[in-house]
Amino acid sequence: MSGHSKWAQVKHKKALVDARKGKIFSKIVKEIAVAARLGGGDTDGNPRLRAAIENAKEVNMPRENIKRAIMKGTGELPGVAYEESVYEGYGPGGAAILLEVLTDNRNRVVSEIRHIMTKNGGNLGEAGCVAWMFEKKGYILVEKTKIDEDSLITVALEAGAEDMKNDPKEENYEIITAPEDMNKVKASLEADGVPVSLAEITMLPKSYVGLDERSAEQMIRLVEALEEHDDVQNVYTNFDIPDEVMAKVGR
Repeated sequence: MSGHSKWAQVKHKKALVDARKGKIFSKIVKEIAVAARLGGGDTDGNPRLRAAIENAKEVNMPRENIKRAIMKGTGELPGVAYEESVYEGYGPGGAAILLEVLTDNRNRVVSEIRHIMTKNGGNLGEAGCVAWMFEKKGYILVEKTKIDEDSLITVALEAGAEDMKNDPKEENYEIITAPEDMNKVKASLEADGVPVSLAEITMLPKSYVGLDERSAEQMIRLVEALEEHDDVQNVYTNFDIPDEVMAKVGR
């Protein structure tokens, strides 16, 4: 599994499945509330809130749930005050792990994350130990069957994208933007009739760590266990798993 693209799609599909079980709603509600608290309830002036609401709509969250989450964030309704935290560490094979957390109990969550890491062959590190290995970027996927490469490059760059990648082994083109330009680029692509498979603000690795089969199995278990934690909003990692190894570990 080379680079970022395939794992981003695996996570995206999993989120849609989890949404049908209601598992992802609480995480999106937290993000909406925090985004509204920090930037206000007006989506026009709050791109973080706008992105959170887009995620909510994608998993068919009821409008009333979205509205209540915004009102809790702005203080119009009573609600829990969540704190943002970032945790860093290493997984099997030395791959970097960066976690974004929203919690109402920082002491509890750090203990639980440390336990998950240790149980699955990883370890929690000091602040700053791996953050330098990632860059915050807008990340957009477009299926190759929908448009040819030259046409997409033209549309994407005119819309303000920084870069576009075409890995011959992948089914999607990858478009990279500045975080603040992601929504604008996505809107421009869709206005030109280009369907977007995935659009998100993410932390892209500057380089990747290759994993053998044993480390890959451990790493996938670790990432899935972290993503299952209610307070963990996002898990970023720089592992690189060859396709033949990915097939063996059953993903």
